[in-house]
Amino acid sequence: MPTAKAAGHSWGSHLRETLSLGIPLIGAQLAQQGINATDIFILGQLSALDLAAAVLATQYYFTIFIFGVGLAIAVMPMVAQAYGRGDEVAVRRSMRMGMWAAIIYSVLVQPLFLWSSPILLSLGQEPDVAAKAAQYLHVVGFAIFPALLFQVLRSLVSATGRARVVLLVAVLMLVVNAVVAYALVLGGLGLPQLGIRGAALATFVGQMTGLLYLVAYIGRDTMLARYQLFVRFWKPDWHALREVVLLGLPIGISVLAEVSMFTVSSVMMGQLGTIPLAAHGIVLQLAAIAFMVPLGLSQAATVRVGIFHGAGDRANVIRASITVMAIAICFAASSGLTFALFPAALISLFMDTGLPNASEVLAYAMPLVFVAALFQLLDSGQVTISGLLRGLKDTRTPMVLVLIAYWIVGLPLAWLMAFPFGLGGVGIWIGFMLGLGAAAVMLSLRFRQLLRAGRAPA
Repeated sequence: MPTAKAAGHSWGSHLRETLSLGIPLIGAQLAQQGINATDIFILGQLSALDLAAAVLATQYYFTIFIFGVGLAIAVMPMVAQAYGRGDEVAVRRSMRMGMWAAIIYSVLVQPLFLWSSPILLSLGQEPDVAAKAAQYLHVVGFAIFPALLFQVLRSLVSATGRARVVLLVAVLMLVVNAVVAYALVLGGLGLPQLGIRGAALATFVGQMTGLLYLVAYIGRDTMLARYQLFVRFWKPDWHALREVVLLGLPIGISVLAEVSMFTVSSVMMGQLGTIPLAAHGIVLQLAAIAFMVPLGLSQAATVRVGIFHGAGDRANVIRASITVMAIAICFAASSGLTFALFPAALISLFMDTGLPNASEVLAYAMPLVFVAALFQLLDSGQVTISGLLRGLKDTRTPMVLVLIAYWIVGLPLAWLMAFPFGLGGVGIWIGFMLGLGAAAVMLSLRFRQLLRAGRAPA
C-alpha cells in the first residue's frame, strides 16, 4: 500500500481533495442529524408535551452517545496515520480495538437509560415530561450498540477515500428512520400508534440498518476486505486498545464538554417551563443542522492532516489545515446570515403552527435564533480546529482547554444571564456563544504552537 507523501500538492488540489472528502462527510452528518430532526418533527405533530419530552430525551441520549463517539473518533487519526505510512497491520489492530471499546462502553452505560426517569426528576424536570422522556430512553438505549459500531467502521471507510459510501448509507438510515417513525409514532401504514416509543424503535432500526450495510460493504470491497477486521475478532491487542482509550477518552470528554453544555441548557430551559423548552429544542435543531457542515469538515480535517502527518509531510499538513479552515469560515458566514434573515420561516419548519401554544413557542424562539446566528462563526472555528488537532493525535491539551471554555466560561455565564440577570432563554444562548468563542481562541493558539514547534505532541 503506497504512502500518502505528496510534496507537490497545489492549493487547488488541496481544495478539490478536501471537498471530495468533506462533502460526502458533511452530507452524512446532515443525514444523521436529519434522523433526530425527523423524530422531533413527527413528535411535534402530537403536542407540545411530546415535543418537550423528545427534546429532553434526545439530548440525554446524545450526551451519553457522544462520549462513546470519542472512542470512535480516536480510531480515525490512528487509521489515517497508519494508512499514510502504509502500515496495514496497524490499521487492522486500530479498527478491531475500536470496536471492542465501543461494545464495552455500550454495555457500561445501559443503567443510565434504565434509570433515566429518576435521574431526570432529580434534575428538576416536570414529572409528565420526565415520564414521557423515559419511555423513549428505555428503548433507545439499545440503539447505542449499532450506532457506535457504525461510527468506528466509518473511520476506515473515510480514511481510505470511500467517503461517498458513508453518505449513501447515512441517507439510507435517514429514509428507514423516517418511514418507521411515521408508521410507529403516528400510526401510519396500518401499524399501531406508539407515540414517543415508536420514535425510539425507529432510531434502533435505522442504526442497525447502517451497521449491517457497512459490515457487508467492507466484506465485499476487495481492498477493505484484506484488512480482515472480523477474523479472530475475539483476540485482544492490548497495546492498540490502550491507544484507542488514551486518545479516545480526552476526545470523548472534549466533545461531551460541549454537548453537555447544551444538555444542561435544556435542563435550565426546562426549569423556565414547557414553552421555553419546546422553543429551545427547535432552535437547537436549527443550530445542530448548521453544525453538521463544520463537523463534517472537521472529520475531513482529521483525515487529511492525519494522512500527511503519518507520511511525514509537514508542508502539506499546513496547506491542508489552511484549506479546510477557509472553507469552514465561508460556510459559517453564510449560515449565520440565513439564520438572521429568515428566523420565522426556519422555526416554522419544526412545528405545526395550528397547534395550541404554537404562537407562544414561535415568539419565544425568535430571539434565540438571532443569537444562534451570531455564534455560527465561533462554533465552526472551534470544531474545525479540534479536527486538525486530532489529526496530529493531540487530544489531552485540547480537552483541558475546552473544559475551561465550556464549564468555566460558558455555563456559568449562561446561568448568570438567564436567572440572576433575568434574560431567560436569551441569556442561556449568549452564554453558549461566549463559551464557544473562548474554545475557538484557545484551540487556535494550541494549533499554532504545534505548527511552530514543527512536531506532533508526545
